[in-house]
Amino acid sequence: MTDPLGPIGSPVGVPVDKPADGPPEQRALVSFRTIKTEILRRIRDRVWQPGELIPGEEDLAREFGCARVTVNRALRELADIGVVERKRRAGTRIAEHPLREARLEIPIVRDEVEGRGAIYRFTVLTRETLPAPEAVSAHLDLPAGTAMLHLRCLHFANNRPWAYEDRWINLAAVPDIAGEPFTGMSPNEWLVKNAPFSEMEISLGATAATAEEAELLALSPGDPLFVFERTTWLLDQPITQVRMLHRSDYRMVSRV
Repeated sequence: MTDPLGPIGSPVGVPVDKPADGPPEQRALVSFRTIKTEILRRIRDRVWQPGELIPGEEDLAREFGCARVTVNRALRELADIGVVERKRRAGTRIAEHPLREARLEIPIVRDEVEGRGAIYRFTVLTRETLPAPEAVSAHLDLPAGTAMLHLRCLHFANNRPWAYEDRWINLAAVPDIAGEPFTGMSPNEWLVKNAPFSEMEISLGATAATAEEAELLALSPGDPLFVFERTTWLLDQPITQVRMLHRSDYRMVSRV
């Protein structure tokens, strides 16, 4: 169990006394994640006390120099994890007793495989730096056409396909990865060890294997696959978005 108020890193660059207004191009640069992180900092530093009514959306939008809808999204996400309480016509208050949020650690595939007594290896299938697809850049709040590192990898346990990895990496967030050869360490392991994050979004699901996925994982087209999608950020800067596909006999265990 981890406290949703930390760790979030050092205070972000949105000062309390920031000018209320700014040109449209400046307002566009303020993301909901920047606002969310600054609100968390103020709560943790007791600028805003438990139970206190905080400024309204319009006031916060003027302070941060952004659209009201951007502030609304930040407050909604904070309400979802129990940090603030929102009531119609009554405004937003800091929760008296913030809920605690269970978070999963990012698994290192090597550790998963070797923990089962199997021999681990991986291979990089493709490596390209190219404009991110619209869906990826939109999810990461990056400008359309942002160049990202795209990696496709296959992980093995005792030479049997274990997982297929499709990953997009924001080079602005982790520029050192551009020169990493990935000869002895997979992108998954490199990022866990070298790219600290303050926020993680996880989606779990199932899908049917496409012809390509089935060939990579030594399955038949249409066979069920376990889907693990994950996105990480450091404050308001996106780091990576990855889609991991596992065979149906995969099991994920977490303790919170």
